[in-house]
Amino acid sequence: MTSRRDFVRSLVAAGGSAALVPALRDDGVERVLAAVAPVAHRSAEDVAADEDFWVQIQQAFTLDRTLINLNNGGVSPSPRVVLDAMRRYLELSNQAPVYHMWRLLEPEVESVRRQLAAEFGCDPEELAITRNASESLENVQLGLPLERGDEVLTTDQDYGRMLTTWEQRARRDGIVVRQLPFQTPPPSPRVLVDLFANAVGPRTRVIHFCHVVNITGQIFPVRDICRLARARGIRTIVDGAHAFAQFPFTYADLECDYYGTSLHKWLLAPIGTGFLFVRRELIKDVWPLMAAPPSMDENIRKFEEIGTHPAANHNAIAEALAFHQAIGVERKAARLRYLRERWMRPLAKLPRVQLHSSFDVTQSGVANIGIEGVDPGNLTTHLWNTRRIIVTPIGHPACTGIRVTPNVYTMLGEVDQFTAAMEDVINKGIPG
Repeated sequence: MTSRRDFVRSLVAAGGSAALVPALRDDGVERVLAAVAPVAHRSAEDVAADEDFWVQIQQAFTLDRTLINLNNGGVSPSPRVVLDAMRRYLELSNQAPVYHMWRLLEPEVESVRRQLAAEFGCDPEELAITRNASESLENVQLGLPLERGDEVLTTDQDYGRMLTTWEQRARRDGIVVRQLPFQTPPPSPRVLVDLFANAVGPRTRVIHFCHVVNITGQIFPVRDICRLARARGIRTIVDGAHAFAQFPFTYADLECDYYGTSLHKWLLAPIGTGFLFVRRELIKDVWPLMAAPPSMDENIRKFEEIGTHPAANHNAIAEALAFHQAIGVERKAARLRYLRERWMRPLAKLPRVQLHSSFDVTQSGVANIGIEGVDPGNLTTHLWNTRRIIVTPIGHPACTGIRVTPNVYTMLGEVDQFTAAMEDVINKGIPG
């Protein structure tokens, strides 16, 4: 059987096949493979604390180190190998777009589809390449055939744009949308299953929830919720914007009907890339956002009908996937946990600190922290003005604080600067 390492090396070796598969540079995947070789026998947790290893990964990025970016949950920089590939695709496209882009590059999206489907663990004919999680999810939210009085269950901590989409359907079509509140962090994953189980009614048609909640990092027990829904004939839509490529899982761990994600977060793909998964037998039931002919009713590609668009973005996903696989998702997940623990543990011991994320790795990915009496917007501004640290203010009443999302290129010293800045605010407050 071909190993993941052999697969990645095959991508590197394919660099001579003209412009369709650009050569991967030594500062890209090959550099990562060279770094991984000496640590391949060690546990992911052990490697997570090996700063010599992660310095080599960090060198694969071109970054502005005059600031500390702890908002990778919004959008993350791509490594140079991805950016270079996208640039080459754009340059090739621009030479004669009607030929180079449409005839040469655009068909290569099928290779990207197969590679992403293999990583996610689904049939390629169930996966559409989109521009982001919002586009993916709105295809389903606005395309499902729901009637007046049909009920959708979601939570009051789901992503704002997705809640707005359901609210528009409620205004337009007369459906009923119920936003369920829950404690942050919840005492156990079972609480989240019961949240929906206890709310299901005779007109419930859809359960929509986050795989990872964007404001706290809370991980939902997806498969348990999807199984209870399917047993009752209810469709499940899972917002995976903050989950895919952050930690290991495949579709078999989810069993949802629809899954949408962005790839410019944890996969480190070009900005404006994502995918939508739809169970094959359900494709025909969902109207796409932009019209497609009847011949495409059962074709997953109908969700990609958006008019003229660059091929460069989605083709460069292949390099991002190769980079991700070269690091190894287990090592990546362990490193992100290590960075989170680095700042969470010391700050959790201090007075007035409010942690809205669990230390339980099965419940939390990224994290949210608040300081009693300190406005998160003011704290965000203070961190930027005094330390050039970027975080995300969260104003939700259940989890008021800041979201902190480092990435694989984040240095320990940067995390420690954040910790010191927070300790200073806890002890002295924000001046003025």
